[in-house]
Amino acid sequence: MSQTVVAQAAPAGQSLAPGQVTAVVAQACPEADFRGQKVLVIIPDNTRTAPVGLLFQTLHRHLAGIVQNLDILVALGTHQPMSEEAICQRLDMTLAERGGAYGNVRFFNHEWNNPQALRQVGVIPAEEINQLSGGLFAMDVPVAVNRLLFAYDRIIIVGPVFPHEVVGFSGGNKYLFPGVGGPEILNFFHWLGAVVTNAKIIGNKWTPVRKVVDRAGAMVTLPKTCFCMVVEGTDLAGLYAGTPEAAWEAASELSNRLHIIYKDQPFRTILSCAPAMYDELWTGGKCMYKLEPVLADGGELIIYAPHIKEICVTHGKVIEEVGYHCRDFFLKQWDKYKNYPWGVLAHNTHVHGQGTYENGVEKPRARVILATGIPPETCRRINLGYRDPQTIRKEDFADREAEGILLVPKAGEMLYRLRHPPAWAR
Repeated sequence: MSQTVVAQAAPAGQSLAPGQVTAVVAQACPEADFRGQKVLVIIPDNTRTAPVGLLFQTLHRHLAGIVQNLDILVALGTHQPMSEEAICQRLDMTLAERGGAYGNVRFFNHEWNNPQALRQVGVIPAEEINQLSGGLFAMDVPVAVNRLLFAYDRIIIVGPVFPHEVVGFSGGNKYLFPGVGGPEILNFFHWLGAVVTNAKIIGNKWTPVRKVVDRAGAMVTLPKTCFCMVVEGTDLAGLYAGTPEAAWEAASELSNRLHIIYKDQPFRTILSCAPAMYDELWTGGKCMYKLEPVLADGGELIIYAPHIKEICVTHGKVIEEVGYHCRDFFLKQWDKYKNYPWGVLAHNTHVHGQGTYENGVEKPRARVILATGIPPETCRRINLGYRDPQTIRKEDFADREAEGILLVPKAGEMLYRLRHPPAWAR
């Protein structure tokens, strides 16, 4: 498949016009290649900011009269399934439109933990994993993906690109793995990212995890067209279409310019406010991931999210049993923790942040405080701090950067980084 990328980028501070989106779709999806084809469109769930509806509706106008099928699969990873109404909201369509113009479009949710919904497409052998991971691991890694893909002739991937704590930058093949992938590959590369550490992964393009994800993506041999979106606020600043690898590589360059905020000094107190799209700590943890690089040694980061009342519907019991800890807490007690889901362990280290574990004593580099609907006794049990959200006024944290206090009104997507990072973050 050609590595040519069809691209449109808006001038600084502006958004792409609908006509520009239409032009990219028309060029990336030639009618001759799609005529009579069964096409599956893979989209993110509602925890990603992007005009997914604009892209899908443009695709539908272009392809609906040409293809045999044009259906939707939500790349949930291990997130909760979306209702029909929620998928409509994700696609910016009303329920009336769903029953009318889009009546023939079928909606599917990924089922990561249902073996019957998966098909193994291969195994990445230990010697290759050793090479891809830079010598950190040497083990066979089975690669499974949603078997629904193989009921179609072509795959279209639609999703945004942001700095990402596990893979470096999201997008591209990441919508296959973990988006619609099986647990073995998912757990492996999440833990690989955790061992490298969030600070050394996030906002870097060619990470060991990206190499693994692209290697797994190559095992899905169906024709794939990927639309990578880069947003500025809610505006579509750039759109890149091509193979998952090529479109992602181009889009991540723009994301690198738009989605990283540089600061001169670290902050002793950060109020990191979670938007409503993060409805549990599993996703709300991004409010730590994207700000850890500017959190001072000995400082505190407060995840302010009164609306979050769940740790995680899917993984909550395991998280409560294990607790949030630094990477070395697990690595130095690996025989005790190695049989827990590695993806959960990775999340736990990312939320906790850097720290040490020596002679049975864990010392966090900084402290994470939850100001959420999760009760104080639960916070203590999972090894995080607690603060009553009703005692917090955002205005008390505003305009105080000179004092070492940072307010982030919508955290989780923009990466904050020091211009001169310390060794642990390089």
